[in-house]
Amino acid sequence: MTRYLSISALAVAATIALAGCGASDTSTAPSSGTSASSTAGSGQNASEQHNDADVMFAQMMIPHHRQAVEMSEIVLAKDSVSSEVRELATRIKEAQAPEIATMTGWLDSWGEPVEMSGGMEGHDMGSSSDMQGMMTEDQMAELKAAEGEAAARIFLESMTAHHNGAVEMAQQEIANGQYPDAIVLAETIVKSQQAEIEEMEALLAEL
Repeated sequence: MTRYLSISALAVAATIALAGCGASDTSTAPSSGTSASSTAGSGQNASEQHNDADVMFAQMMIPHHRQAVEMSEIVLAKDSVSSEVRELATRIKEAQAPEIATMTGWLDSWGEPVEMSGGMEGHDMGSSSDMQGMMTEDQMAELKAAEGEAAARIFLESMTAHHNGAVEMAQQEIANGQYPDAIVLAETIVKSQQAEIEEMEALLAEL
């Protein structure tokens, strides 16, 4: 009799334990699901946070990058330019073309136009093409017409000024921007283009 009672007691204990495990699993699952949902939601909201400085950075850097790509393409079309300068132009083009696409995607997702109304004039990041290092139409025509060492010199001097303008804009984004990816890109621009400025100054010294 005692043996049967012991077995019955063990069966009851096992049933209670299993029920307890089931209850624990059921209570844990919704908690985990809610946490994941909350995390995803907060991440999505964070990715959408941007301010006017982010918009201005993208709207101004896109045409700036476009001109750098065009300058590079002009040089790459010239067989008379040294391989060192052509290699630099290739790197600039390959780096900046994808960045244009990235920034265009940001503006589209923010519901902002790619083209800034009124152009680049009269904004905090610069009031003239000289401040941004942008080449004028006449200077671009001069680069297209030049060959050999003359073309290399125009390209290197103009791209150095161009890079300085980009670094200035990127530094303002770092100081005033809010969108994390835009700030990371601005930091990348500062680092990479300052290194290229040093490289171009060294190439100029050899001409």
